[in-house]
Amino acid sequence: MKVSHSPIFAFAMLTALASPAHAQSTAPIDLRILAINDFHGYLRPPPGGIRITDPEDKTKKTFVAAGGAEHMATLVKQLRDGHNNTIFVAAGDLIGASPFLSAMFHDEPTIEALSLMGLDISAVGNHEFDEGRAELLRMQNGGCHPVDKCLGPHPFTGAKFRYLAASTFEKATGKTVFPAYDIRTFDGIPVAFIGLTLKGTPNVISPESAAGLEFRDEAETVNALIPELKARGVEAIVVLIHEGGTPIGDYNECPGISGPIVDIVKKLDRAVDIVVSGHTHQAYVCEIDGRLVTSGDKYGTIVTAIDLKLDPVSRDIISARADNTIVRIDSFARNPEQTALIESYDKVAAPIANRAAGSVTETLSRTPLRTGESPLGDIIADAQLAATSSAATGGAVIAFTNPGGVRVDITRRDDGAVTYADLFASQPFRNQLVTLTLTGKQIKDMLEQQFLDPKRPRILQVSKGFNYAFDYTRPDGERILADRMSLNGAPIEAAASYRVTVNNFLAVGGDGFTVLTQGTAPQIGVYDVDALNSYFLANSPVAPGPANRIVRIN
Repeated sequence: MKVSHSPIFAFAMLTALASPAHAQSTAPIDLRILAINDFHGYLRPPPGGIRITDPEDKTKKTFVAAGGAEHMATLVKQLRDGHNNTIFVAAGDLIGASPFLSAMFHDEPTIEALSLMGLDISAVGNHEFDEGRAELLRMQNGGCHPVDKCLGPHPFTGAKFRYLAASTFEKATGKTVFPAYDIRTFDGIPVAFIGLTLKGTPNVISPESAAGLEFRDEAETVNALIPELKARGVEAIVVLIHEGGTPIGDYNECPGISGPIVDIVKKLDRAVDIVVSGHTHQAYVCEIDGRLVTSGDKYGTIVTAIDLKLDPVSRDIISARADNTIVRIDSFARNPEQTALIESYDKVAAPIANRAAGSVTETLSRTPLRTGESPLGDIIADAQLAATSSAATGGAVIAFTNPGGVRVDITRRDDGAVTYADLFASQPFRNQLVTLTLTGKQIKDMLEQQFLDPKRPRILQVSKGFNYAFDYTRPDGERILADRMSLNGAPIEAAASYRVTVNNFLAVGGDGFTVLTQGTAPQIGVYDVDALNSYFLANSPVAPGPANRIVRIN
């Protein structure tokens, strides 16, 4: 494989250049692959758009208004025009952690929007499993929700695109939840698309959603499929994987990329030519181990165009190049079909979404400080404590919430007003609150589980009145300083009992917090977003606090 010096990256196989006579007699077949990842139900452009390097000053960053299904559909059509062979693919997390307009209808609008714009194939991501295997199958096949029934403006018939799940197996049957791959033929040349999610999916979904499923190693899964694909006459292989990396460059670059995708690509069989990745919410066009690896940011802000040349004789990919195009809302008009779809759902959702919830003095950021605490995380924890502190609602004295459940900032508008939809966007999983009894020792043990993955600690957000300190340099099980844990100034006693509120995702051991499964006398409360709404109604204007509940010693 030979790497060219194209500014948007290209590579070519030397074997394709070995025979001048062959090159003259047989013209390569062109194929354009369009790719997205981590759409997360953002039918409308996300607040903030996309952050890129400022073209006027390379030392600074700037934000570009981008995204939304209406504008993306227009760009996708433009990128298809003039190309005889095209396919539109995705690398997972199309749904889940979605804004109100999609989430209220269990992401049916997103499935319909992507089907409408011609998505062909998608890998499953970890968020595809948020509501469990049965609900994911409903996304593919259609039908009404088993509890909420048919809420939308028309029947939900399921995805027109095909989900792939090469590494996700049902333990009972030993079969994959969805097909492992899909083979498409372009001018007589077969191209295989293998789709899979990250091996660590059980660690980021609820134990209930992961029950009965096995998530196997990514590279081992792909490599095991190569002989089968070769036997079917396939030489051109594209992997769609919901796992990724983190570069330090701009959206069409790849300097210094790190993360799981680097090791995964290096382990892949040499038969794999292209890798479309996701999960890390980054944008990059890379060469890793001599192969093209792409990712398209998040929330529909980028569409990646990958241009391949296929050799009609070898039937393999002989060159590939990629370009990430920003879905700029000022450059691409709204697609009328998407607008009509969104408006049909908005008529049902708008009365709830636009309901006034209160106001903020400034933007409430979810970005963690050095301690892991965030201004918005503190407020959400306070809201959950307020919703469960009375004797009738649980008698809670402390509340904890997981950082992964705090999805976006609550951004201040000019008038400071906040709607129910704004709150929902920050808490989109609609988890119910659960109040449990834990001992002081169990609280400490639970906090120690924040560091199960030292490279990626999950620091819980804590409610007012509870304080603790940790020393990150100390060994496992000893990072939380027991003598620095306090509630309203009084030390936490190891043998004493405390009523603690968490969401139902954490209560069943989600994110690895298995100590919470030992809690006793559980009492189910309201949904987390409704607790936040009540808090805003009672306390607006809401302002960020000092964020001094957690102390990091080192």
